[in-house]
Amino acid sequence: MVPMLDLEDIFGHGGPLASSQPDFKVRWQQLRMAQRVATALEHRETLIVEAGTGTGKTFAYLVPALLSGARVLISTGTRTLQDQLFSKDLPLVAAALGRPARVALLKGRTNYLCRYRIAQAGAPGGEQLALDSTVADDSASPRGMLARIERWARTTRSGDLAEVRGLSDSNPVWPQVTSTRDNCLGVKCPELSSCHVALARREALDADIVIVNHHLLLADLALKEDGFGDILGTADAVILDEAHQIPDLATQFFGANVSSRRIENLVKAAQAELTPHLARVSADSEAAAAAAEISEATRGVEQSAQRLSSLLPARLGRFPLTEMGSHLSASVNDLAQSLQTLQDRLGALGDESPLAQLSERAADLVLALERIASVDDMEGVRAVEISPRGFALSLMPFDISARFLALLQARRCGWIFTSATLSLGEDFSHFTARLGLVESPTLKIESPFDYERQSLLYLPTGMPQPASPGYTGAVIDTAVPLIDAARGGAFILFTSHRALAQGAALLRARWANESPYRLFVQGEAPRERLLTEFREDGNGVLLGTTSFWEGVDVKGEALRLVIIEKLPFSSPEDPLVRARIDHLQATGGNAFRDYQLPEAALALKQGVGRLIRSEDDFGTVVICDPRMTGRGYGQFFLAALPAMAPTRDRDEALRFIRKHAPHDVVPARLATQL
Repeated sequence: MVPMLDLEDIFGHGGPLASSQPDFKVRWQQLRMAQRVATALEHRETLIVEAGTGTGKTFAYLVPALLSGARVLISTGTRTLQDQLFSKDLPLVAAALGRPARVALLKGRTNYLCRYRIAQAGAPGGEQLALDSTVADDSASPRGMLARIERWARTTRSGDLAEVRGLSDSNPVWPQVTSTRDNCLGVKCPELSSCHVALARREALDADIVIVNHHLLLADLALKEDGFGDILGTADAVILDEAHQIPDLATQFFGANVSSRRIENLVKAAQAELTPHLARVSADSEAAAAAAEISEATRGVEQSAQRLSSLLPARLGRFPLTEMGSHLSASVNDLAQSLQTLQDRLGALGDESPLAQLSERAADLVLALERIASVDDMEGVRAVEISPRGFALSLMPFDISARFLALLQARRCGWIFTSATLSLGEDFSHFTARLGLVESPTLKIESPFDYERQSLLYLPTGMPQPASPGYTGAVIDTAVPLIDAARGGAFILFTSHRALAQGAALLRARWANESPYRLFVQGEAPRERLLTEFREDGNGVLLGTTSFWEGVDVKGEALRLVIIEKLPFSSPEDPLVRARIDHLQATGGNAFRDYQLPEAALALKQGVGRLIRSEDDFGTVVICDPRMTGRGYGQFFLAALPAMAPTRDRDEALRFIRKHAPHDVVPARLATQL
């Protein structure tokens, strides 16, 4: 155990953290969290900590983790936070404490260069030839990026593609040079001895602290291990940062998913392997006959997939399987049977055949399809999602609490869940019930920020109801004078892509002659680029939806106004939401009280949390939705938010906004008005 006095010294004035960081601020909230985490690590208990924005929760768990001597896994919600912990926060804290540790960064396999696949991509006739044929030395083109990756591949030790400048995971080259669980050759790969994924796993097994992400941790926890070793096996403790994401992510991992793309890739791989296989066995009539049966089975899978696809809606979106009748269920079963036939044919070749691994991939698809086809509709929601790339069938269980808790209890280690948004008021039950953690101790630590002084909550009067046709226009009408008063520096957060597009069009029409602020719109550039340029501009206006409601940190004057279009209730038109509502009603629950309301309140808490990110920040949150004051549940939302001073007076809001606007910036359109 870390003695309490030691932690007080470490986090106090003149302590090693304050001495090593000029901008370090002593906060009793941070010390309180560190003390409780230290106790949980010592006793290997499960602990749930909500630490308000500004607590400094990263250091509050890193210090006791380093001092504990335990082997600790730290799981984050994003690769960005993973990289920050590994490259900045952990080295800084370890140096300040004089406690060096062996630290490993472990990402999912699709983040690492696959030496076998890059060799195939660059070879004559390889997959890369399907990419656009721009000049090879154009680094922005796929071929140019491939050339850059090939040069980098000769010197990289980690193989982490984050090292490649200018490469994003949306680049068409990315899947060409990485492997997936489906196409990895595993122990049969000729590059196994230099495999970056295998090396990263080995280093993780030898490390004192391993930094992973939630997807990788849950894949391991859900027993979907891909053959490179159990990362949880020897851990003494697991710390889950951004833990509010875990219930939804765990539900996905404990469900099932089969996409048309996975099926197409399996068929393509089987057909590609058949040609050299036939050449090897041409003199063996029995083996040649077996290969012919495999070829026939692949055609059967293709035909079954095509029949299923023909029964699906022609429009894009997500739809419940229960509304599609028995013909679709029969088609799903037919596809499962076709894949079973292919699995049997591939498996008959024996373990030594290169086609054997494809048999395992077929078996995974068969099991997933059988789960989707057979599950009781009271156990989970079954849906199909239609996209430009094909279809995906999915199963999402309603209740994972017993399974999740059993998996945690099966591993004798401490579990610490932390985030800024885990409770509603003082109540953690919405989070704990979904994960089976209702008996676990909780701790709520309020933010050290002075929200009453630093911020204002403006609830405009006279807004139409959100369902009315002119609602988005009314939001923009409300927003523009506030943005002008703030001289930019604003987020407008929408609850749907449709409203986002409409809001962007309305603003551009209004500012058609001379836009006073640079406009940043989600979807028009990568998320991180939008944020970087917004920060650098200092007076921009950013329009975003779901992904900008959380995980976005803009400190200082660049963000001084957050306008929220409406309360973030999930759309009941989504089949997953509709099915959960129906399930709760069928089992005697109150879907609005137990599901829709707390989910929306937590999402609103995340959105509001974008504004005040330091003791020096000032700003205004505007919630345009009239239900905040016109419905009884508005008080529930208010209680979930920080202690901001509320107002319905437009003039008061404008005075506060102008007071904290930068006075040395006057947009050209406003200069004539001042």
